[in-house]
Amino acid sequence: MASAPTSPSLAATYVPISCSFNQSESNLGDAHSSSTASLCSDLFGRRSVWKSPIYSTTKRLFRPRIQSGSREGSARRAVVVCRVDSRKTIVIGLAADSGCGKSTFMRRLTSVFGGVAAPPKGGNPDSNTLISDTTTVICLDDYHSLDRRGRKEKRVTALDPRANNFDLMYEQIKFIKEGKAVMKPIYNHVTGLLDPPELIQPPEILVIEGLHPMFDPRVRELLDFSIYLDISEEVKFAWKIQRDMAERGHSLESIKASIAARKPDFDSYIDPQKQYADVVIQVLPTQLIPGDSDGKILRVRMIMKDGVSNFYPIYLFDEGSTISWIPCGRKLTCSYPGIKFFYGPETYFDNEVSVLEMDGQFDKLDELIYVESHLSNISTKFYGEVTQQMLKHADFPGSNNGTGLFQTMVGLKIRDLYERMTAKKSALLESVKA
Repeated sequence: MASAPTSPSLAATYVPISCSFNQSESNLGDAHSSSTASLCSDLFGRRSVWKSPIYSTTKRLFRPRIQSGSREGSARRAVVVCRVDSRKTIVIGLAADSGCGKSTFMRRLTSVFGGVAAPPKGGNPDSNTLISDTTTVICLDDYHSLDRRGRKEKRVTALDPRANNFDLMYEQIKFIKEGKAVMKPIYNHVTGLLDPPELIQPPEILVIEGLHPMFDPRVRELLDFSIYLDISEEVKFAWKIQRDMAERGHSLESIKASIAARKPDFDSYIDPQKQYADVVIQVLPTQLIPGDSDGKILRVRMIMKDGVSNFYPIYLFDEGSTISWIPCGRKLTCSYPGIKFFYGPETYFDNEVSVLEMDGQFDKLDELIYVESHLSNISTKFYGEVTQQMLKHADFPGSNNGTGLFQTMVGLKIRDLYERMTAKKSALLESVKA
């Protein structure tokens, strides 16, 4: 255990732990040492502030030493060190299977924070990393431990944990969260090879996106907020045909074979992660057209976990009520089959959640402001910001339905979460300095 300073002070220093007794000055013993965490929480109000320290301060305690044998009881002094991190990176996790809209979601999210997300300047042109003014997005495919040939030889898919280096993933994300730069590996999606690593500096917001952000409990513990994109089998098939046939030249037979080969691993390793997510965006076939499965009209549900720190679920009209709303009419143009919204409380994997659902698609995006005006807790900076963001990216996939709408609103909620966490850290730091 690290020794604390011998006098009350405020110092910029890194030490291995966040709260400690100076044993060289104390004979209080293990029983009192075990109360250190409680004391730090009492002093500064939050347990989370003592995970990754930069600033340190000390408090002196005086307690009677328990009489032992013929020795007299005497006052002994202990120094407790509690530190506050002023620059810890906020980490967001986004999980989904391949071809489920992660890239589009990342573009919407980084747009909310401003700036243009681009690969590292002067780096590997095939880098998967995107860097903007506030955010850095890293693809967890970079932690594949086997290249494409190696997976084929060992007969494992990229979804299989054996094809990924979770120890390195955890270590590097932890370092970035603590404000330390790392040399992150690169998985080259063009060649299927593992390229030389690239330097990643700690950003204000780190987004880790890929197949496994919530698979490893150690990595999951590092996340400040998490999202899972849950695409139904029918919709996923329609999307993969569109992407892999139209954009990548794959045959229908190869797409079917790829889906069939991945499904067991998806069911075992990817899909279970949604139980840990703070928000799940679930994409399903429409219920407005009986028997429809072509994936053009979608029913999208945003499942928001209640009680998440710094996150307040979006609601329609009246928080906690159960509401069905068809907004089509004089203020919202709706062609067949129309639009239907639903909002209400539910239970999801034994968690209390709030669900907002949209079935159908918009004809005129500028009319979305009518819907926006009936939603609360959307964390906008000004009236119409959701509509503005949707119009700004009208060419993005899903901009006319609930996928684009809910991705945009989650982006705004993440910005709000970031601002709340930053404000709390700043206030806490000021209280320590005082």
